[in-house]
Amino acid sequence: MTPLGGIEAGGTKFICGAGTSPDDLVTIEFPTTTPDETIGRAVAFFLQHPTPAIGIGSFGPVDLNHTSPTYGHITTTPKLAWRNVDLVGAIRTATNARVVLDTDVNAAAVGEHLWGAARDVDTFIYLTVGTGIGGGGMVNGQLMHGLLHPEMGHIRLPHDLTADPYPGGCPSHGDCLEGLAAGPTLTARYGVPGSQLAPSHIAWELESHYLALGLVTWICTLSPQRIILGGGVMKQVNLFPKIRQKVQKLLNGYIQVPEILDRIDEYIVPAGLGGQAGILGAIGLVS
Repeated sequence: MTPLGGIEAGGTKFICGAGTSPDDLVTIEFPTTTPDETIGRAVAFFLQHPTPAIGIGSFGPVDLNHTSPTYGHITTTPKLAWRNVDLVGAIRTATNARVVLDTDVNAAAVGEHLWGAARDVDTFIYLTVGTGIGGGGMVNGQLMHGLLHPEMGHIRLPHDLTADPYPGGCPSHGDCLEGLAAGPTLTARYGVPGSQLAPSHIAWELESHYLALGLVTWICTLSPQRIILGGGVMKQVNLFPKIRQKVQKLLNGYIQVPEILDRIDEYIVPAGLGGQAGILGAIGLVS
């Protein structure tokens, strides 16, 4: 099979890869700096590893409307230097490859569907909890798009300021899900990154509470057959049992399905591909 290309375009790092599956993947990773420098390094990789098609899973928001004059652009991102950057156009012009763009989390969902934890379902959510919070997924085997694309990290949650006086860290919405539960909120509340907090630290009760509130919202609205959680914060594996327990408690027996009542360990699960979900999913966008 002909190797295909992928770019996991993150706010802090880019990963470029070429291959057909996890078995033959060749990658390079470098920091996200200026658009010219970062895109230049991506182009250099694909000139060394030529491929007929390149999928991009990008931080956003991004314009995915093919009829829009700004299709393929990163739009209103908080990373000011990257606002209104024509990512698709720059890669396509420099490589002469067919280029397909989606969100980073939708790309990761594709990877999990092809090779990871969602191989046996066609309606599921992939949520990443790291520097930010983002969600994507599939409904009946089709990626979620619609008006723009899902922005699951920015849903509003009940916020008890007595129990949690932290006002929230989202520059746009304050105490949305991302503003209360993304990785930087742990540092803001407790003075150290989450990776330095003990598994018994009270932080994880609050973190699991907010994430469970988000999951229950999507369970009730999208009815996913599985929920996959990835990202740096979810490396704290003791979060999974806490989240599962809180989801069951919040649903209070209302949704009577065995996946939630009896098999929730198989329903809310870690990413099967770990840190490779995004780059493999980007390649999956053009496979």
